[in-house]
Amino acid sequence: MKRLTVLSALALASCGDPEAPERLTPEGMELFAPKPVDAAAETAAEPAPAPVDAAPPTAPPVPPAGAAAGPTTGVPELPQPSFLPITEKIHARVIEATGTPAAEAMEPYTETVPEAGNATFDMVAVPGGEFTIGTPESEEGRNDDEGPPVRVRISPFWMGKCEMTWDVYRAFMENGMARNKDGTLNRDSDIMTPEAPEMQGDETLVDVVSQPTPPYQPMHFEMGEGYGAGWPAIAMTQHAASKFCEWLSAQTGHYYRLPTEAEWEYACRAGTDTPWSFGADPAALPEHAWTMDNAEFTYQKVGQKKPNPWGLHDMHGNVAEWCLDAYLPDGYARWQDGEEDPWHVATERYPRVARGGHYWDGGPESMRSGIRIASSPSWKAIDPQNPKSIWYHTSNQWIGFRVVRPLEVPEVESMHRMWNSGPGPKE
Repeated sequence: MKRLTVLSALALASCGDPEAPERLTPEGMELFAPKPVDAAAETAAEPAPAPVDAAPPTAPPVPPAGAAAGPTTGVPELPQPSFLPITEKIHARVIEATGTPAAEAMEPYTETVPEAGNATFDMVAVPGGEFTIGTPESEEGRNDDEGPPVRVRISPFWMGKCEMTWDVYRAFMENGMARNKDGTLNRDSDIMTPEAPEMQGDETLVDVVSQPTPPYQPMHFEMGEGYGAGWPAIAMTQHAASKFCEWLSAQTGHYYRLPTEAEWEYACRAGTDTPWSFGADPAALPEHAWTMDNAEFTYQKVGQKKPNPWGLHDMHGNVAEWCLDAYLPDGYARWQDGEEDPWHVATERYPRVARGGHYWDGGPESMRSGIRIASSPSWKAIDPQNPKSIWYHTSNQWIGFRVVRPLEVPEVESMHRMWNSGPGPKE
C-alpha cells in the first residue's frame, strides 16, 4: 500500500463533521513527527485558549518539596474529581472480583470482553525486578533523550501479548450512545456541556465511563481488513487509550491501564541489554518486526513476528505504543538509582511518550528498545474540528497501545490518576 500524500489526507478530512465546519489548508502541514520534539518549543507553539471539548481543566499540580519543576514522580493534585465516583465503583468491583493474587500464582491468561461481543486478548505475566532504563552513549543511533541510564525497580504485572486490536477497541470507540465532547453521556442534547458521570435509569457502570464521540472518518484508513479481528487499533489519543482501560476494567473486574515508560522498556528488553531484545545484529530485525522495509507502509496483523524472550510480540515495529508518561527530554535524569515504579505524571496535552518504533518510517535504529517518541500537535493536523477532538490523532496512522495489569491493585486515588491524566488543559 502506498503512503497517503498530504492531498489525499485532506481528502479524507473532507468527509467532515457537521459540528466542525472549519477546514485546514496544506501549507506548512506536517503529517508525521516520528522524532522527539523539544517540550518547551511545543508548549510555546500551542494556542492559548482552552478547547471547548476538553475535559474541565484542573488547577496546576503542586510538586512535592524539593521536586524539579514540571511533571515528576511526585503526586500531583487529583485530576478530574467529578469522575472519581466512577473510579471508586470500578475499584470496588476489581477488589471484589480479584483481590491481590500472590506473586507466585502469576500465570498467562486470556481475557474476554463482554461489550466487544466476547472478543478476547492474551496477557503475559512479567516478573518484577531491576533493570537499567536508557542506553549507553556507545549505542549506534542513540538519541540524547535516552540517557543518562538509571537503575530502577519494577513491580510484577501482566502485559498484553500483542497490541490492542480493532475487534476489542471498536466497541469502545463506536459505543452507540449520545456523547458530549468530553465523553460523558449526553442527556440534555447539548454536546458542549459535560454531565454528571452517574448511572440513571437502566444505564450501567460501563455506560457512564467517559467514551469517545464517533469518529468522523474510518480510523483504519483503509488499511488491513478494515476493523477486522487481529489488526492493531490506531490513531487514538493517549487520553482515549487510558479511558479504554477504564472501560475494560469496569466490565472485566481486572484493573487495566497503560504501561509506564519504565514498565514498557523493562518488558521490551526482557532481561537483555542489547539494542534490540533479540540481540545486537540488525540483520535479524525482519524476523521480529514490521518496519518500513517489509511492511509496505501499512500496519500488519499482530503476533506474526517472533516474540521477545518474555513472549511479547511486536514490541519492535508494527505500530508505536502509548505509555502513561509525559515526555521529558531529561526525564531519566530526574530519577534516582533504585527508584521504584517511576513515572512522569502528564499535566499538559503535549508531549506524551510513545515507544517501540513503527512501520511508517525509520531504519533499524528507530526500532531499538531504548527509542522514545514524543507526541505532537501535528498528529491532529487534518482534524477538521474546532476545537480539535480529545479522542483522535487523525494525522497519525502508526500510534497504538497495549495494556498492562499490575499484580497489586492500587488505592483508588492512584487508579484514578492513571486513568485521568487526561487530555490536558489546552490544545
